[in-house]
Amino acid sequence: MSQEQPTANGQHAGCKTVLDYGARGDGKTDDTAAIQKMVDASVGSLRFPRGRYRFTRPVVIDLNKVGPTSVSGDGTATILMEGAGPAFHFIGTHNGTAAPKTVQPVVWKKERTPMVDGIEIVGKHPEAIGVSATKTMQITITRLVVRKALHGIYLYERNRNVAIDDCHLYQNEGVGIYLDKLNLHQINISDSHISYNKLGGIVVRESQIRNIQIGNCDIEGNMGEETPATANILFDIRKGSLREGAIFGCTIQHTNHAIDSANVRFIGNGPEDPRKVGNFAIADNSMSDVAVNIHLKHARGITITGNTLWQAYEHNLLVEDSSYIVLGANLLDRNPDYRAKTKNANVFKDCSDCTLNSLNIKSTREVAAGLILENCERMNVTNCSIRECENGGILLNNVKQSRISDCLITEAAKDFAIRVTGGQQNQVTDNLVSGSVEIDSGTVSTNNLSLE
Repeated sequence: MSQEQPTANGQHAGCKTVLDYGARGDGKTDDTAAIQKMVDASVGSLRFPRGRYRFTRPVVIDLNKVGPTSVSGDGTATILMEGAGPAFHFIGTHNGTAAPKTVQPVVWKKERTPMVDGIEIVGKHPEAIGVSATKTMQITITRLVVRKALHGIYLYERNRNVAIDDCHLYQNEGVGIYLDKLNLHQINISDSHISYNKLGGIVVRESQIRNIQIGNCDIEGNMGEETPATANILFDIRKGSLREGAIFGCTIQHTNHAIDSANVRFIGNGPEDPRKVGNFAIADNSMSDVAVNIHLKHARGITITGNTLWQAYEHNLLVEDSSYIVLGANLLDRNPDYRAKTKNANVFKDCSDCTLNSLNIKSTREVAAGLILENCERMNVTNCSIRECENGGILLNNVKQSRISDCLITEAAKDFAIRVTGGQQNQVTDNLVSGSVEIDSGTVSTNNLSLE
């Protein structure tokens, strides 16, 4: 079989590119109309050779009208988005779920699996966006670079089975990946760099999300110094719900001098119904250099394990009004190579039915203890190692029906190993400590061993 011969523009014969439809790619000509013409001709494959393509308005890809469509380059094409809105706006009609029986035949025939691959988009307008999608089925975005836009990838209204992989979303004024007022089941975000976006790295707001996986990404510096409080990963579910997913194998860090900065922050509906964000795993990540490494508020059903947390200017962990949190085998460290003046506090407030096991806590500063439980109930703290915490080891304040056992607490620099104030029906037993064990009368039964 004979092989296709390259044409003068570097493409194979028979494979038309945007140049064949009048685009110039010279960085001067407005190529928007030519690209839209190619879309509307139902060519399907929009191939961008090397060049700089000016867009002055969104290229709208109405899948139901034009059929399956992909946008691709080999990494040498740059879109200069000089208008408001997305450079590429994918629109589908899928109103079903992720279940096959809910997908209409027209979706498989004309709309399935739109793709973007190997393109750079540079914002040249304050409201420019890289790629947006609504009502799509199986949109796949790979090797996309978006920088200096408002948002990198913007998903809204409804989408199903989204895959985002090997992307670089960098130095945008808004959010790297923004899920806004979105009903979505099944999104995988993997192997991407999401950095220096001023309003958050991956942000979910007012949405209904199931099955979100964030893995093997570098997510850093996604907070502006003067922007409203956000996070590298922010699930703001004061309206809506988000359950079933994981954050795993990521490096998540910076920026400590941003307002109320956080690496991972979950905010649920509120104390009246703290069940709308959860059924989640946070595992095997490295996090540092923010005010709060992990912040959970009004959450239920989260497992946090295998993480290395350090350089938290306020809290390594702050868990508020949450329940059924399992915290196991995490390192909460103060590495001497990092000379920042950080507090690294670990605090549970107004929580219930939580298990804390095999924590290694080192050198908290300017806080009451290495581990603080306040106004909590049914908390089980076991097999933890707590060392050189400035004011004390473990502090229980107004806690009931809870247990501290089999912990090693050494070198409490100034004060106590364990202190229990208020509360009732607690048990403190079989711990090995240096420093005092101070327990209010009637709150605890004890059986402890002293190193002194």
